[in-house]
Amino acid sequence: MTQIATPRERLLKTAAELFYAEGAAAVGVERLCKAAGVSKRSMYQLFTTKDEVIAESLRTYGPATVAGYFPADPKAMPARERILHVFARLEEQSAGPAFHGCPFVNTAVELHDPRHEASVVALSFKDRLEGYFLEHAKAMGVADPAFLAARLTMLFDGAAVRAVMRAEPLRGVALRAAKQLLGSEV
Repeated sequence: MTQIATPRERLLKTAAELFYAEGAAAVGVERLCKAAGVSKRSMYQLFTTKDEVIAESLRTYGPATVAGYFPADPKAMPARERILHVFARLEEQSAGPAFHGCPFVNTAVELHDPRHEASVVALSFKDRLEGYFLEHAKAMGVADPAFLAARLTMLFDGAAVRAVMRAEPLRGVALRAAKQLLGSEV
């Protein structure tokens, strides 16, 4: 038996999809509520502000976004390959018509306020990615794993922006750059 989504669940799922595709500022409360099949009154009973919806939609759907870049069975590959897997997934995603870059970077850039709750949530997810890179850089035994992790995160973010700005797939540039960066460390 399928469980029917609650108004809160519908709002958050719709918000995550619309904010990613069109931007949080471009999607008004009225449109969000209509698309989610929830009244504005119900939304404001569930969330104090639209800003709260933005933050909570990232918090709720962010883990799946991040997990989608990591290998399903990381123990099955060496640390270097685990890092490269992230860039291979980015390459694959950039080729799809629904790719709009990194939802965390998009949100933080659009909001222009590092103290905004959604920006704080977005940063926490970027920190998870950098932490993933750091863990595997340490496993590789590189001299400065924190610096490598920061550069890999910058490469990921820059590659995602490139794909969006050029409206074209990465065509191997992110993966090749990651390999070059990792090659210079070992």
